[in-house]
Amino acid sequence: MAGSGKATTSHHKIWHYARATVVALLFATPLLASSPARAEEPATDASYHVGEAQRSIVPPVERNWRGAKTQRLLTTIWYPVDASVPEVPNNLGAPDDPLFRGHPVARAGEPSAAQARYPLILLSHGTGGSASDEDWLAADLAAHGYIVAGVNHPGNNALEPLTREGFLLWWERATDVSEALDALLADPVFGPRIDASRIGAMGFSLGGYTVLELAGARTRLAAFEAFCRSREADAICTPPEANRRADSTSLMAPPTPAMAESMAHSGDSYRDPRIKAVFAIAPALGEAFDAASFASVDIPVAFAAGTADVTAPPATNVERIAGFLPQSSLLMVPGASHYTFVDVCLPAAAARRPTVCKDGPDVDREAVHDATAARVLTFFDAALAPQPAGQVAR
Repeated sequence: MAGSGKATTSHHKIWHYARATVVALLFATPLLASSPARAEEPATDASYHVGEAQRSIVPPVERNWRGAKTQRLLTTIWYPVDASVPEVPNNLGAPDDPLFRGHPVARAGEPSAAQARYPLILLSHGTGGSASDEDWLAADLAAHGYIVAGVNHPGNNALEPLTREGFLLWWERATDVSEALDALLADPVFGPRIDASRIGAMGFSLGGYTVLELAGARTRLAAFEAFCRSREADAICTPPEANRRADSTSLMAPPTPAMAESMAHSGDSYRDPRIKAVFAIAPALGEAFDAASFASVDIPVAFAAGTADVTAPPATNVERIAGFLPQSSLLMVPGASHYTFVDVCLPAAAARRPTVCKDGPDVDREAVHDATAARVLTFFDAALAPQPAGQVAR
């Protein structure tokens, strides 16, 4: 989810949650502040180079495509490759006008045989973006021995025209991820290399909402709509990406029959029991949840966000959600904005896309990425640790 509006920097709310939620303060300069609440750094450096593959997935059953032009789940896969395979630079975006500097990639490298199977992390992108926006994080996990797969959500991704349905039928995104998982487990290359007992999910912005749905959270659509009609409504209600839609129909227009049918299922459970842990970065739509929404969430959950996020203001999003999950951990990054958590922009693009590319004073995006990736890796290493022989994973 993206948008613009009044900044919300609510340190008092962070400390309000401190008894129930682990809060670590991360400073961009210097890189980390010493804090007893902060998880330990991983003990080892990256062991692998990073391969990248693409899959075009057609689910075997009829589904809601949200008016998307491409009726396929286009999925990017990052995976471990032997360090002997050379990596080459990898800019991301249009070939003649790339936007981001990606992690170097070992092209045509086979999955490393160093391990028989690897844990899998499923990735969900933000509104109007794509899986490659989180290349910085996906590639880091792959370099540490994870397979990561990010699906581009129909009707709401940067690869094709955006649709009204893609903006409004958020709960359908969880089904995208589950169907991509089905295909990955059956994939002749990656299926045999995935440890099906060690699957997690991570998401950014609207993708953060998506992975919470996969964990078992239930949407309260009427509550979110009431919030956006109220005087308290903030930037989360007016994502600027909606202005890029080719369809001129107002987001507030009456729903079509297909939309109404989907909306009737907005409060259903989209829990995928194969997913054992989730990490949400700057999650959106906090006002679409209440305490009862998380009654069935019984897997490890962690969060990260920036204190200077005016797109998904912390008070109504990450802090609100974390307050409903007292066993979760919350990392707040002082000064970081919403888009601090997407890839580093190339210099030529930064001047044209200041909203996405520019960070606040003293915020070093690469340093934030390094420290956040370390936090995510530590979380999944613990939550998806191999089970002792004879013990069945929950």
